[in-house]
Parts: sequence; C-alpha cells; structure tokens
Amino acid sequence: MSLEQVSANRMFGGQQIKFKHASSVLGCNMIFSVFLPPNAKEGSKVPVIYWLSGLTCTDDNFVQKAGAQQYAAEAGVAIVCPDTSPRGDDVPDDPEKAYDFGLGAGFYVNATQNPWSKNYHMYDYVTSELPKVLEHSNLPLDTANCSIMGHSMGGHGALTIALKNPGVYKAVSAFSPICSPMNCPWGEKALGNYIGSNKADWEQYDTCALIPGAKERLHILVDQGQDDNFLAGQLKPELLQAACQAAKHPLTLRMHAGYDHSYFFIASFIADHIIHHAEALWD
Repeated sequence: MSLEQVSANRMFGGQQIKFKHASSVLGCNMIFSVFLPPNAKEGSKVPVIYWLSGLTCTDDNFVQKAGAQQYAAEAGVAIVCPDTSPRGDDVPDDPEKAYDFGLGAGFYVNATQNPWSKNYHMYDYVTSELPKVLEHSNLPLDTANCSIMGHSMGGHGALTIALKNPGVYKAVSAFSPICSPMNCPWGEKALGNYIGSNKADWEQYDTCALIPGAKERLHILVDQGQDDNFLAGQLKPELLQAACQAAKHPLTLRMHAGYDHSYFFIASFIADHIIHHAEALWD
C-alpha cells in the first residue's frame, strides 16, 4: 500500500498533497488528495473529513474550487478527497461515452454485474481500502476519528455510507445530493447497470430506503440551491425530507434561493459544513 506523492502545495499554513497508489479493490492506480492543516505534524494526528465528489469530477474539483482549506486550517481538520471512479485504459466505460455512467461516475457502490464488477467497487474503496492506506501511511491522520460529506453523486455516497456504517463517522453532510437514486434517471441508469435489474437490490444504495432502518440517527445537514437545474428531475430533496420526517431522523435541509448546482454554491456554504464536522470531530 505504498504511496507515491504526485504534488504538494503550501496553503493556509498547511499542505495540499496529491498521492497515487495501486488499488487492489479497484484493480487500477488511483489518485487522491489530502489537505493537512497546520496542526497536523509528527506526534499530533488530526481528524479526517472525507469529501466525495460528483459526476465527471476527480479529486481536483473540490480541492481547487471549494475554498475549504482555509476553514479546515482554522478548525484543525484534514480533508481527504478520493477520485469518483476507477481509472485506466482497461477499466470499462459507458459504451456511449455518456457523462453519467462509467469513468467519473462510480456512484460509490460495489458493482455486481459484468463488466463493471471487475473494477467498480467504490464503496469498498472509500469505506475500507482508502482508510487502511491512510492508516498505514506516515501521514499525521487520526483515521479512527472521521466524518464524511459530498456533492451530488458524492452527496448520495456520503449519506448512504454514513447510514450503512453506524458508529464509524462522527458527522455527515451533503450539497445537492441525489437523495433517492432509485427514483431518478441518473440513479436508475447507474444502479441498473452496476447492480442489475432487481430493484430490491438497489435499496442498499438509496438514502431514502435506508433511513427507516438506520441503526444510528446521525444528524444530516443538506444544502440545496433552488435554481439547481437538476433539482426536480434528479435530486428530489423532498423525498429525503419525507423519509426523515417519517422515521424521526434528524435533518437540517436548507434551501437557498438563486443558487445552482456548481462549486460557486459549494464555496458559498462550505464553511458551515466544515464547522458542522469539526464540532463533532473535536467533541
């Protein structure tokens, strides 16, 4: 599980570092990025926030556009940003080269259908392999003290991963998440191809389906732009709100007039999310 450092940049007294490693879970080389705050140093490990990005993204989108490092430096927390899917010439892609499936669109699931099942195990990568890689590295990270957040497809990933792993993550939040992939075109395409035609098998990756049986009632923070082009057709936060109300699951859903699906929206409210996570991680 050796790491190859690709780049490093000084930021807000800390470091933004990009790494490369061979992933046995995904069967390819993977890139991920880590922001280390100024208080992260030998003998002083810091908590970890995982950020999961959305469709078409890599680790770079959040790192370069969200403006989160300033707030992470102030809060003394690290941010780990994995890629959104396996990569490589031998990794299968959408036959039509569409943006919403295949490369850049791993949906944070473990695929069971050919040819996707050989490489597309982003759920295991995020929840198991990457944390172990970090734990066995020389990075000053307290991997046992972690939380998770994400955007769009990554918001779906963050919510489902937190719900499926009670006690592992201290906090969870999302920007513009795909709230019920079972009930939107993006999710139907991804789950149908990765998991198969039996919709009962999809429920394990659908936030609204997981909420009723959640073993931990971890408070969910969601920010959603009201001018988001994908709001009605793909994201459907009203389904999340209804599921949480029915199950008495704590949810703060903030709707913002005039904001869209972009990183301009994320940058506008990322400070609130870093604070939300840091308060839980340093509690």
